[in-house]
Amino acid sequence: MASKSFKSVGDKISDRQFNREFDPLPFGIKTPLRFGTGRSGIFDMHYGLGDQIHDNLRNLLLTNHGERLGHYEFGANLRALTTERLSNDSFDNEAMIRIRDAVSRWMPFINLDSFDSSFKSPPDVDSIAEINIRIFYSIPKLKIVNKGIEVILHCIG
Repeated sequence: MASKSFKSVGDKISDRQFNREFDPLPFGIKTPLRFGTGRSGIFDMHYGLGDQIHDNLRNLLLTNHGERLGHYEFGANLRALTTERLSNDSFDNEAMIRIRDAVSRWMPFINLDSFDSSFKSPPDVDSIAEINIRIFYSIPKLKIVNKGIEVILHCIG
Protein backbone atom coordinates (compact mmCIF):
# COMPACT_ATOMS: atom_id res chain seq x y z
CA MET A 1 0.00 0.00 0.00
CA ALA A 2 1.09 3.48 -0.81
CA SER A 3 1.59 5.96 1.94
CA LYS A 4 -0.67 9.06 1.75
CA SER A 5 -0.36 12.37 3.54
CA PHE A 6 -3.23 14.04 5.37
CA LYS A 7 -2.15 17.44 3.98
CA SER A 8 -3.62 16.68 0.56
CA VAL A 9 -7.04 15.50 1.76
CA GLY A 10 -8.77 18.95 1.60
CA ASP A 11 -11.67 20.40 3.55
CA LYS A 12 -15.41 19.75 3.55
CA ILE A 13 -17.79 22.66 3.01
CA SER A 14 -19.63 21.55 6.14
CA ASP A 15 -16.51 22.08 8.28
CA ARG A 16 -16.86 24.45 11.16
CA GLN A 17 -14.52 27.08 9.70
CA PHE A 18 -16.83 27.60 6.71
CA ASN A 19 -20.06 27.86 8.69
CA ARG A 20 -19.25 30.64 11.10
CA GLU A 21 -22.04 33.04 11.97
CA PHE A 22 -20.91 36.65 11.80
CA ASP A 23 -22.60 39.38 13.74
CA PRO A 24 -23.62 42.18 11.42
CA LEU A 25 -22.12 45.57 12.09
CA PRO A 26 -24.51 48.35 13.12
CA PHE A 27 -25.53 50.94 10.52
CA GLY A 28 -26.61 53.71 12.87
CA ILE A 29 -28.33 54.78 16.05
CA LYS A 30 -32.09 54.25 16.41
CA THR A 31 -34.16 57.33 17.06
CA PRO A 32 -35.61 58.31 19.43
CA LEU A 33 -32.51 57.58 21.48
CA ARG A 34 -32.75 54.76 23.99
CA PHE A 35 -30.16 52.83 25.92
CA GLY A 36 -28.73 49.79 24.18
CA THR A 37 -28.75 46.24 25.41
CA GLY A 38 -26.30 43.47 24.73
CA ARG A 39 -23.99 44.15 21.81
CA SER A 40 -25.58 47.49 20.84
CA GLY A 41 -23.37 49.45 23.17
CA ILE A 42 -24.54 52.59 24.91
CA PHE A 43 -27.37 53.33 22.41
CA ASP A 44 -29.77 51.01 20.61
CA MET A 45 -28.58 50.46 17.01
CA HIS A 46 -29.97 49.50 13.58
CA TYR A 47 -28.42 46.38 12.08
CA GLY A 48 -30.25 46.45 8.75
CA LEU A 49 -29.74 49.09 6.06
CA GLY A 50 -33.46 49.17 5.22
CA ASP A 51 -34.34 49.90 8.86
CA GLN A 52 -31.79 52.71 9.02
CA ILE A 53 -33.11 54.30 5.82
CA HIS A 54 -36.68 54.06 7.16
CA ASP A 55 -35.60 55.82 10.36
CA ASN A 56 -33.75 58.50 8.38
CA LEU A 57 -36.80 59.08 6.16
CA ARG A 58 -39.03 59.50 9.22
CA ASN A 59 -36.58 62.04 10.63
CA LEU A 60 -36.49 63.88 7.28
CA LEU A 61 -40.30 64.10 7.20
CA LEU A 62 -40.57 65.32 10.80
CA THR A 63 -37.80 67.93 10.56
CA ASN A 64 -38.60 71.52 9.66
CA HIS A 65 -36.38 74.10 8.04
CA GLY A 66 -33.99 75.63 10.53
CA GLU A 67 -34.01 72.71 12.97
CA ARG A 68 -30.85 71.01 11.69
CA LEU A 69 -27.70 72.86 12.64
CA GLY A 70 -25.61 73.66 9.57
CA HIS A 71 -28.32 72.51 7.14
CA TYR A 72 -31.07 75.13 7.30
CA GLU A 73 -33.10 73.63 4.44
CA PHE A 74 -32.97 70.03 5.72
CA GLY A 75 -36.42 68.52 6.24
CA ALA A 76 -39.84 68.47 4.62
CA ASN A 77 -41.06 71.50 6.60
CA LEU A 78 -44.53 69.98 7.11
CA ARG A 79 -45.21 71.59 10.47
CA ALA A 80 -45.49 74.98 8.76
CA LEU A 81 -48.58 73.65 6.98
CA THR A 82 -50.33 72.90 10.26
CA THR A 83 -50.89 76.60 11.01
CA GLU A 84 -52.34 77.50 7.61
CA ARG A 85 -55.99 77.21 6.73
CA LEU A 86 -55.96 74.95 3.70
CA SER A 87 -58.56 72.68 2.14
CA ASN A 88 -57.85 68.95 2.04
CA ASP A 89 -56.77 69.08 -1.62
CA SER A 90 -54.53 72.12 -1.11
CA PHE A 91 -52.90 70.53 1.93
CA ASP A 92 -52.28 67.26 0.09
CA ASN A 93 -50.75 69.01 -2.91
CA GLU A 94 -48.48 71.25 -0.85
CA ALA A 95 -47.42 68.38 1.46
CA MET A 96 -46.64 66.15 -1.52
CA ILE A 97 -44.53 68.88 -3.14
CA ARG A 98 -42.57 69.46 0.08
CA ILE A 99 -42.02 65.75 0.66
CA ARG A 100 -40.99 65.13 -2.96
CA ASP A 101 -38.54 68.04 -2.89
CA ALA A 102 -36.97 66.99 0.43
CA VAL A 103 -36.61 63.33 -0.58
CA SER A 104 -35.19 64.16 -4.02
CA ARG A 105 -32.63 66.48 -2.43
CA TRP A 106 -31.56 64.53 0.65
CA MET A 107 -32.45 60.89 -0.15
CA PRO A 108 -32.54 60.58 -3.95
CA PHE A 109 -32.24 56.78 -3.87
CA ILE A 110 -35.83 56.54 -2.57
CA ASN A 111 -38.71 56.31 -5.05
CA LEU A 112 -41.94 57.74 -3.65
CA ASP A 113 -44.87 55.56 -4.74
CA SER A 114 -48.08 56.83 -3.13
CA PHE A 115 -49.41 59.40 -0.68
CA ASP A 116 -52.55 59.34 1.44
CA SER A 117 -53.75 61.68 4.16
CA SER A 118 -56.69 61.77 6.50
CA PHE A 119 -57.96 64.49 8.81
CA LYS A 120 -59.41 63.64 12.19
CA SER A 121 -60.85 66.19 14.56
CA PRO A 122 -61.46 65.32 18.21
CA PRO A 123 -65.16 65.67 19.12
CA ASP A 124 -64.60 67.88 22.17
CA VAL A 125 -62.13 70.41 20.70
CA ASP A 126 -62.96 72.60 17.70
CA SER A 127 -59.56 74.10 16.91
CA ILE A 128 -57.20 71.10 16.93
CA ALA A 129 -57.13 68.40 14.27
CA GLU A 130 -54.89 65.43 13.63
CA ILE A 131 -53.50 64.78 10.17
CA ASN A 132 -52.29 61.26 9.36
CA ILE A 133 -49.98 61.11 6.36
CA ARG A 134 -49.15 57.71 4.89
CA ILE A 135 -46.40 57.38 2.32
CA PHE A 136 -45.38 54.26 0.46
CA TYR A 137 -41.92 54.12 -1.06
CA SER A 138 -39.42 51.80 -2.73
CA ILE A 139 -35.64 51.50 -2.70
CA PRO A 140 -34.73 49.69 -5.93
CA LYS A 141 -31.04 49.17 -5.14
CA LEU A 142 -31.94 47.29 -1.93
CA LYS A 143 -34.92 45.50 -3.52
CA ILE A 144 -37.28 47.07 -0.98
CA VAL A 145 -40.74 47.62 -2.46
CA ASN A 146 -43.97 49.08 -1.13
CA LYS A 147 -42.62 49.99 2.31
CA GLY A 148 -44.87 52.35 4.27
CA ILE A 149 -44.38 55.09 6.77
CA GLU A 150 -46.94 57.12 8.70
CA VAL A 151 -46.48 60.60 10.08
CA ILE A 152 -48.99 62.25 12.44
CA LEU A 153 -49.20 66.05 12.56
CA HIS A 154 -51.33 68.11 14.92
CA CYS A 155 -53.00 71.01 13.17
CA ILE A 156 -54.26 74.21 14.79
CA GLY A 157 -56.71 76.63 13.29
